[in-house]
Amino acid sequence: MAYWRLFYHFVWTTKNREPLLTPDIAPNVYRFLHAEAIKMYVPLFVIGGIEDHAHVLTAVRPAVSPAGFMKQLKGSSSRFISLEFKRPFEWQEGYGVLSVSEHDVPTVIAYIERQKQHHAEGTTIERWEQTHDWNFGPQGDWPAAQVG
Repeated sequence: MAYWRLFYHFVWTTKNREPLLTPDIAPNVYRFLHAEAIKMYVPLFVIGGIEDHAHVLTAVRPAVSPAGFMKQLKGSSSRFISLEFKRPFEWQEGYGVLSVSEHDVPTVIAYIERQKQHHAEGTTIERWEQTHDWNFGPQGDWPAAQVG
């Protein structure tokens, strides 16, 4: 068994950012997402969002890739919403994922718990809301890796 501390903040949106996660279904969707994570033996620390997107903070175990985790969550929940609530539902292609230090886990939990407030007050953190822009990962003036 591996020792690991791999915390990830995921964010993803509804198709075309339509306000589909309405108050009548959001709690059930969040419970479903939590149950899906448990099936993958992935603990979720918090789930939140607003009508057009969702956030989760999780600790994805090494045997599960972040991409595989999101594929399962998005695919199964889309089907669940469509069948359970008898309405068409799709997630937008792509997602955002950021690694989180163990020290910052409480900060990210608080941010996700206060999603409605942050969006209402305009106090969102832009990089924590990014979902599907094409990019090449972190950019910076870091020294080149030494090979040899």
